[in-house]
Amino acid sequence: MTPVSEKPQPWFVFHRDDIVLRHTDPPELPTPEDREILAPLLRNECPAGAFPGEDLPWGDLDPRSSLPPGFAPFSRRSLWDLYGEGLFVRAGRAFHLAYWERTHAFCGCCGAPTQRHPDEVALRCPRCEHVTYPVISPAVIMAIRRDDKILLARGAHFVSGTYSVLAGFVTPGETLEQAVAREVKEETGIDIDEITYFASQPWPFPQSLMVAFKARWAGGEIAVDRRELEDARWFSPGEDLPIMPSSRSVSRRLIDDWRRSTGATPD
Repeated sequence: MTPVSEKPQPWFVFHRDDIVLRHTDPPELPTPEDREILAPLLRNECPAGAFPGEDLPWGDLDPRSSLPPGFAPFSRRSLWDLYGEGLFVRAGRAFHLAYWERTHAFCGCCGAPTQRHPDEVALRCPRCEHVTYPVISPAVIMAIRRDDKILLARGAHFVSGTYSVLAGFVTPGETLEQAVAREVKEETGIDIDEITYFASQPWPFPQSLMVAFKARWAGGEIAVDRRELEDARWFSPGEDLPIMPSSRSVSRRLIDDWRRSTGATPD
């Protein structure tokens, strides 16, 4: 799909976990002028400047509502193809904040409705003064090598035929490196070493931060945890690889990095 020009001051509107776009060809982001049409459906909104330093205006529609003619829900992932990485990231930040407010409308200590903090990106309780900051869920994602091979796995929720590197959430009290080793051991039964940082990527589906690592096989044979995975195995650079994750994800960047290191050319 050919990228379209980015419009000034986009207004990000969310319906459940999708982004709302104008049903044109190609689809377009709603403009502030569309607010009059969508306003009756809003359950929450954040104008630019509502939080100090935030310039991302967004609206969160009632999930029970039906969209008016001329608008349609789209996967937020589609923004990358429509507008490029920059706007995809900005929309992701807007959704992350919208989801945070959606799930923290009431104080977790006393149950009173929360309010936006006037001095920082936070919600505070006017009754007990408890302050809540945006929730970020750290997750590790890792490329494991054994000689020139890479470990790829298939989760039950993956699109049919798709394989990717392993990933999992960090638990309280863990370092990122400990989480990498634990997840690999739990899901495949193998041991690893030489864990090194690769890159990170905000992943607002709904509120993760993916921290990517590379590591080396240190022992053991694959024993798949069927509660987590359908399959896991070693792949060589010369063989036909299965369907890979999207190029927009850090998981694909890990796989492409492995292919380049073996002399293969990434797709």
